[in-house]
Amino acid sequence: MVFSSLYFLFLYLPIVLLVYYITPLKWRNAWLLVVNLVFYGWGEPKYIVLMLFTILLDYFAGLVVAKCKQQDNDTGARIAVAVALVLNLAILFFFKYWDLVATTLQHVGIDMPVLNLALPIGISFYTFQTMTYPVDVYRGDAEAQKNVIHFGTFVTLFPQLIAGPIIKYKELADQMTHRTHSPEQFASGVQVFTVGLAKKVLLANNIGKLWDVYLALPTDQLTVAGAWLGVLAFSLQLYFDFSGYSDMAVGLGRMLGFEFLRNFNYPYISKSVTEFWRRWHISLGSWFREYLYIPLGGNRVSKPRLFFNLFVVWAATGIWHGASWNFLIWGLYFAVLVILEKAFLGKVLQKLPAAVQHVYTLFLVLVSWAIFAVEDFGHMGIYLKAMFGFAPGGLTSPSVSYYFASFLPTLLIGCVASTPLAAKLWRKLPERPMKVVLPVLVLTGLIFSTAYLVDASYNPFLYFRF
Repeated sequence: MVFSSLYFLFLYLPIVLLVYYITPLKWRNAWLLVVNLVFYGWGEPKYIVLMLFTILLDYFAGLVVAKCKQQDNDTGARIAVAVALVLNLAILFFFKYWDLVATTLQHVGIDMPVLNLALPIGISFYTFQTMTYPVDVYRGDAEAQKNVIHFGTFVTLFPQLIAGPIIKYKELADQMTHRTHSPEQFASGVQVFTVGLAKKVLLANNIGKLWDVYLALPTDQLTVAGAWLGVLAFSLQLYFDFSGYSDMAVGLGRMLGFEFLRNFNYPYISKSVTEFWRRWHISLGSWFREYLYIPLGGNRVSKPRLFFNLFVVWAATGIWHGASWNFLIWGLYFAVLVILEKAFLGKVLQKLPAAVQHVYTLFLVLVSWAIFAVEDFGHMGIYLKAMFGFAPGGLTSPSVSYYFASFLPTLLIGCVASTPLAAKLWRKLPERPMKVVLPVLVLTGLIFSTAYLVDASYNPFLYFRF
């Protein structure tokens, strides 16, 4: 079940909210746990068992860690944390990466069975979210949760269960037992949710059709202009798809009394690759910084060790995104760029005009999306060559002009909407009339999005694969 579906909007969500608000406060988490599992099991009910195992694993790990700390048994606490981490990562490896390793080893003559298991939806997100709970308990950043219902609700909370943002337990611990509900907060949640829905349905879905054209295009027909037009479409589709989903998660959280941290902050206005990654998928970057980069030594080490730390973190970031070697290459691509900016390039960039910094960043990010989106190495090589002027189909073609003209309004809206321009203009408008206009805009966005969903069969969600 996805947020941008009629079942969710007009069946699941109304029932969840209605029962939630008529349920006594002390039973609301229990209700959420039930509907969270229904949400997750809508498409793959068999993996609810895996979800419950993960909940119990980390719940009891947290209790054991807390007990050992009370007894000044640091060794026991460390062992409990280690066992929980190993089991969580083993589950993630088995379901997500086994077949990748198996097929790779088969190519070098080592026989390892390919299992062809269906990937549990959102396993990368919820594994990262829950496996750090015993770590936080060990560090003293969070108290062990003694109520398994509360902990299970945290792990399975449907607004961010299958696609983030990745929320650490310590960020939500207090809200699991004490959270506020108000009409203003609920209304704000509806507004944020509708904005995210419109970004996903009206922008990402429509722009994605253009990318699908160029992804499926025979390589001998690929042109330089077409390759850049296609990757531009993908960059906008991915941004509005994922940031729209994150907005919907934040909005749904507010409707239920939760406050989630922002996951995107206009990344395409960045002036460096380093800045881009401070603005893109913020919760993932925060997770890797806190639980991998800093334990490795962070930036308080020698330059060679710093570069090694960055290399490891970006390799992990890349392969986290998917069980395909192109994701590892994509991560290492950013590792090289970030290391260069740390070494000397960042200081050089700061001396250049802002426009040059923007062009530099957008150019490198667009190249990265070609690596990210095209998994077949042969196809990827041809696509990248086309972007750099060596296209089998030449510089351009009539079809490029046709698609460019057809999608130009959507592309222009997407480019503007990926900047804070609209938000800045909105804040400058008179407050009193905007209180009247805002509900009208929200209702209009909901109506147009619903109309699109009723009429359209194209409604992919890119981050389900992770």
